[in-house]
Amino acid sequence: MSARDPMYDECSMGDLVVRAIQRGGDRVAFVLDDQAYTYRAYGDLLGRFVQALKARGLKRGDAIAVLSSNRPEAFLPTAAAYLMGLRITWMHPLGSEDDHVYLLEDSQVGTLFVDPATFAERARTLRARVPTLGTVLGLGPCDFGDDILAEAARMPAAPLVAEAGADDICTLIYTGGTTGRPKGVIHTQRVHVTMVMAELAEWDWPADVRFLAMTPITHAAGVMIMPVLLRSGTYVMSKGFDADRFLDIVARHRITATFLVPTMIYVLLDHPSLAGADLSSLQLIIYGAAPMSPARLKEGMQVFGPVFMQIYAQSEAPNALTVLRRIDHDPERFPQRLASCGRPIGNSQVRLLDDQGNEVPTGEVGEICVRGPLVMKGYWNKPEESAKALRHGWLYTGDLARADADGFLYIVDRSKDMIISGGFNVYPREVEDVLTHHPAVSAAAVIGVPDAKWGEAVKAVVVLRAGASVHAEELIALVRTHKGAVQAPKSVDFVDSLPVTGLGKPDKKALRARYWGGQDRAVH
Repeated sequence: MSARDPMYDECSMGDLVVRAIQRGGDRVAFVLDDQAYTYRAYGDLLGRFVQALKARGLKRGDAIAVLSSNRPEAFLPTAAAYLMGLRITWMHPLGSEDDHVYLLEDSQVGTLFVDPATFAERARTLRARVPTLGTVLGLGPCDFGDDILAEAARMPAAPLVAEAGADDICTLIYTGGTTGRPKGVIHTQRVHVTMVMAELAEWDWPADVRFLAMTPITHAAGVMIMPVLLRSGTYVMSKGFDADRFLDIVARHRITATFLVPTMIYVLLDHPSLAGADLSSLQLIIYGAAPMSPARLKEGMQVFGPVFMQIYAQSEAPNALTVLRRIDHDPERFPQRLASCGRPIGNSQVRLLDDQGNEVPTGEVGEICVRGPLVMKGYWNKPEESAKALRHGWLYTGDLARADADGFLYIVDRSKDMIISGGFNVYPREVEDVLTHHPAVSAAAVIGVPDAKWGEAVKAVVVLRAGASVHAEELIALVRTHKGAVQAPKSVDFVDSLPVTGLGKPDKKALRARYWGGQDRAVH
C-alpha cells in the first residue's frame, strides 16, 4: 500500500476551532449570567490555556477528563483536546461518586479538570480514591489542586495551532450504563468533524444563532457548541434546567435556538407562567435523547409554533443519524409523523435489519443499524462487546423501529425495554403514546413486571396533569381499543413523578427495580 498523500489529509476538530475563533472576531461567543466572552477574548484565553497544558507536559495522545457545571471555561479542556490531539472523557455532573471513579479508572485518565465552585468535595474524593489519577486541576481557585486558569493567565499570548490528526482518538464517551457498567465509546477526530458538518448541513439553524444550553454541555448540548461557533453564533449557558429561568433567558437574550429533552418540554407546557412569556424570538427547539409523546408534541406546536426539530443518534454514532425537520412536523397533513424520529441524514447508511443481517420489509420491526463515517471504532478495552455491536458490517444500535414507504423511521423501543408477555412482543413506546393522548395524562412509562401467568405483565406508571383524574380501567380500555388486548396494561400505578436519569430521560431501569426485586428479566 502506498503512503498516504498529505495533499488529501482531512481537517481535525482543532482546525474547526481555529476557524470558528477567527470568524467570530468581536462577536459574543459565550454567555453565562452577566459573564460574556467574545470570540477574540476566548481565543486568547484558549491559546494561553494550551500553553499552560504544554508547560505541564501534556502531549498528543494523553488522556484527560472534565467535571464541571455549565460555564464557558468548562469548554477549554475540550477545545484544547481538539487542538492538541488529547483524548478527553466528559463526566456527567449528575453522576454518582462510584460512576466517576469507574470512568476515571477505566479510561486511564491522567489529568482531571474540575469546576471548584460545584465539585470541590467530589474532586478531593476522586483524588483519594483513584490512585492512577496523576493530576487534578481547578478551573479557578481551589484547595484540591492547582488553578489552571491562573497558570494560563501567566502564559504569553500564542496563536491557536491545530496539531491533531484526523485519526487521533478524540473522545471516550461513556454510555449510560443501563445494562451494566458504562462502556467507553471510541471516537476519532474524523468522527467529530463528520458530526459537526452533518449538524451544519442537515439541521434547521436560524440565520442568527443565539443558542441556550440548559442541559449539561458534557452531553448532547456540548456537541452543539461547535456548530454554533462555526456560524458565529452566541452560546448562552445555564446551570441546570428551571422553567422560570428558561422563560427569562429566552426573553432577555432573545434566544433563537435551544435543545431540550422531552421531560423538560412537558414541564414547560404545564408551567403556569408559560402563557405570559415572551417567546417571540424562538425559532428552533431541538429535542431528542428520549421518546416524545406525539400528543404533547402537538400541544407544544400549538404553544411554541412550528419550531420543533427532532434528532436521533446514540453515543456509538453521535448526534446526527436521523432528523425530523421542522417542515416534517405537520399535524394536519401527516399526523403520524409526529411519532417518527425522521429520516437518515445524507452521510450515513441506515437500515432495519434482523439478527442475521437481513433487511426487514417495509412496515415490519427491525433493529436500526448504521454504517458510515459516524460509527465508533469500538468500545474501550471491550473486544467482545465491540464484536457484538459491530457485526455483519453494521453497527447494531439496540433500537427497534419500523419504516414507512417514505423512509421515515418509527422507533418502537429499545430492544432491552421490549416486554415479552405470554410469548408476544410488546413495545412500550407504542403503549405510552396511546396513554399520553388521554387529556388527563402528563407522562407515562410502560414496563414489564414479573407475572406467574404471563412471564411479564404490562404495567403502566402514569403521571397525571395538575387537577386531573382518570380511572385505571379507562386507560387500560383506551390502550385495548387502539392497540389490542396483548398491548393493554394489566395494571396502572399513578405516581407524582417518574424517575429520570441524569440526562432527563425516564429511568426504566430504576422503575423496573421497584417491581422485580432482584429477579432476572428474560429481555436484556
